[in-house]
Formats: sequence, C-alpha cells, structure tokens
Amino acid sequence: MKSIKEITPIKSDDPFVILKHDNALFDYPLHFHNEYELNLIENFKGKRTVGDSVELCEGVDLTLLGPELKHFWTSDAIISNARVTTIQFQEHFLYSKIMSYSVSKEVKKLLELSKRGITFSNPTKQRVLDLLNTIEHNKDFKSFLTFLEILHILSTSEDKKILSSSASVDYSQQRESRRISLVMSYIKEHYQKNIRMPKIAEMVNMSESAFSHYFKKRTNQSFTSYLLDYRLGVVTKLLTETNMPISEISYAAGFNSLSSFNRAFKKKHNMSPKEFKTNYDKVAGV
Repeated sequence: MKSIKEITPIKSDDPFVILKHDNALFDYPLHFHNEYELNLIENFKGKRTVGDSVELCEGVDLTLLGPELKHFWTSDAIISNARVTTIQFQEHFLYSKIMSYSVSKEVKKLLELSKRGITFSNPTKQRVLDLLNTIEHNKDFKSFLTFLEILHILSTSEDKKILSSSASVDYSQQRESRRISLVMSYIKEHYQKNIRMPKIAEMVNMSESAFSHYFKKRTNQSFTSYLLDYRLGVVTKLLTETNMPISEISYAAGFNSLSSFNRAFKKKHNMSPKEFKTNYDKVAGV
C-alpha cells in the first residue's frame, strides 16, 4: 500500500502546533511526516492503522506517533461528528537540551517507543483530554508547560500499549546501548533461524538471567516476546506487501510450524492471518 509524505504546518521556532478539526471525515490516505504527533479523537468508530497494526476503535482514541511512522484512520460513519485534536512537534525535540536533564528520562523513553506508535486507555485518556481542552494555541508559555505536562503524564502512564512491531518501522538504534544494538542487529539478520537466549547472552558476555533482566529493562519487553514480535512484524509486512502464500510467509519469518505461527498471530491480532490480509486489503482499497 502506497503512502504519501505530509508537510505539516509547524514552523522552525514553534515548540509545537495544535490543530482542531470538528466533523472529521478521515479521508486522508496512508501518510507519514517527520514530526511527532499526538492524536486525540472523540466520537469515533472505525479502524486505526499504524505501521502494521490495524485495530477497531470506538469512542475516544489517543495515540502518540513517532516520526516517519505510517498511519491513517477510516471511519464507519458516512456523516461524522468526530472531533480530532492533534499536537505535532519536531523530531529534534528528542535531542533538545531539555531532554538531556535527568528529570526528562521517562519522556525520552516515551519518544523512543513512539517510533512504533503507542495507544493509551483510561484514566490517561481522560486526563490528557482535559488538558488538551485548555490549549488553544502555542503562543504562550503556559501552553508550553501544559504540553510538557501531557508528555510527562503519557511517559508515566500504566495504560499504554505499543502498536506496531519493531520489524515494520525504521527504528533507530542510535541511542541504544552497544549490547542492545548488537542483539537487535543479530535478530534482524538471523530471525529466520533458531535463536536461543543462552547463545545471545553469551554473545554479549552476560549470564542468561542477567541478560534477561537487562533486556527487559531497556526495551520494556522480554527477549522471547521481542523476538516473537519481530517475527510477527515480518509476517504482517509480507502479508500487506506481497502475495506470498501464508504457509511460505510463516517459514520465511522464522516459525518452525504452521500451527504455532497461527496461534501466535491470532493471539496478537485476534484474527487469523487470512482474515488480517482480507481486512487490510479492504481498508486499503486494494
């Protein structure tokens, strides 16, 4: 599915830009841009596509999207009363002076994770909705402080869920530790083979238990969960971009049996690979 690059209205000296749109029709195609984007959608029913994630949404939807992450929403309603509030801020915000302070470490983690897209549930959604309603523009310092407060709330939220798999995005490892970068590079090159944690731990000169704790602390995922997520990301990429048979896709992504592949895929997406491809093609207009 082709995507287009959006040119956002944010200026070089803007800390952020806020956009509000009533009766949104969600007729903008799959797109991406260089900026971070926080989207709050009210009175919505339809589907949200972020990277290789396709989910049904209803009511209020709150997402944080990193730079160059492809996304779009499709509404079930012909006449919409949905309201969209969007905050966009520049990619270099992650590397700004304010992010170098120790008090900003959770926000830095949040922005790194947003490269895969993050969705939030309540009570975080309601807290952010209330704060967004107080921001009318980006021209005063109080609005900027509210923007920072929102980022802090999102960074410490226990209601967040990562949307897209690591294989579906061009996730930068520039700020990762040398060990994590080495492990991720190894997975990227060898995901089709039988990868075992003892071998990986040995590769980075750590015991298996120490590596397991270290990896989870740095990535917010266990090693086995990350590896499975990466392989499933390869699967959804092949499902949406090729016409390969599902059985071939399974083995191409590193699954050693079709039954274990189907179980893992259905657990993640709540549908079979065949249903996923059919739904994705329908949403994409293929």
